[in-house]
Amino acid sequence: MKLNEKEKAVIALLRKNPFLTQQEMADMVDMSRPALANLISGLMRRGVIEGRAYILAKVNEVVCIGGANVDRKFHLKEVTQLGTSNPTSMSVSVGGVARNIAENLGRLDHSVRLLTVAGDDQDWQLIEQESEGYVDVSLVGFSPDAATGSYSAVLDPDGELVIALANMDVYDSLSISYIEENDPLIANASLVVMDLNCPKETVEFVKERAQFHGTGLVIIPVSSPKMARMPENLEGITWFVCNRDEAETYTGQSIQNEEDWKRAVSLLLESGAENVIVTAGAKGVMAGSKNSEIVHFPAYKNVNVKDVTGAGDAFVSGVLHGYLAGMELEESIQRGVLNATKTLESSYTVRPELSKDQLEIEMEELK
Repeated sequence: MKLNEKEKAVIALLRKNPFLTQQEMADMVDMSRPALANLISGLMRRGVIEGRAYILAKVNEVVCIGGANVDRKFHLKEVTQLGTSNPTSMSVSVGGVARNIAENLGRLDHSVRLLTVAGDDQDWQLIEQESEGYVDVSLVGFSPDAATGSYSAVLDPDGELVIALANMDVYDSLSISYIEENDPLIANASLVVMDLNCPKETVEFVKERAQFHGTGLVIIPVSSPKMARMPENLEGITWFVCNRDEAETYTGQSIQNEEDWKRAVSLLLESGAENVIVTAGAKGVMAGSKNSEIVHFPAYKNVNVKDVTGAGDAFVSGVLHGYLAGMELEESIQRGVLNATKTLESSYTVRPELSKDQLEIEMEELK
């Protein structure tokens, strides 16, 4: 639908605050109130605006809420030696679970917006520079007294994680009030993806708002310690994707074999989630939904792992890409597993060759 510049300006205002009066909008876009009223009426007739309070029709935008960090990776040249210096090379890239998923989805041709908080510093400038080609970062909040989130990982010569250090205090400012300011985005989103860098009360509030608006919600835990920020139940959650340790933490059940693995997925579905995936690295993933059986999907073999960082986020993104495209559970998970595998084989947190067409070409090559 083609819109003129005034119409685009009004829509931008309403996305931020659908409760503006016509006079307030008229002043902001330099129009008379009668002219603004005519413009609004035209947008309503065309279905761009619907209902009271100028509620905009849902747009095909994914809203990602959570972490946006600078990743510093130290690649050991030899076997790890504790208590002494280790020869390394270092690389710097942008990361954060919500941001990584946002960039993956942006590269897969989805409209994506990132809601996060950051310090007003060089690390944020790097994140903005690397992200803005694929993700809308225009509504990011800034905390003047905190540094932008950072994640420093030490990787052994095989690319496996030895230790990671996370400076994430800035996310204490990812508050309910910040989400309230951006509630219209949740109302109009095709899907909300949230990681557990958010404080627990913010997680609960986002879940409540998504349920209120009828917007699909995805929760990604980030790590076992952050499972304490999970909501009390999974009612209203469209997708819950976690690893085996996180599933054990939430369910209180040990996962020692395939039967335990399936049981964990079943318990998470019983808690209210519509779709559940529990990942286990090289052992693959176990997945199920309220409308399907629980199925194991194996990981690819003989993978030339260069770097494990970002592979989990690539998996989630591939799954959600399939879901947003209307694919069945199996097709969606296949794209997630493939995207994760290709990311493992890349030295980048988000592989630069990724695109919607490229992913489908890679799927065809496997047949």
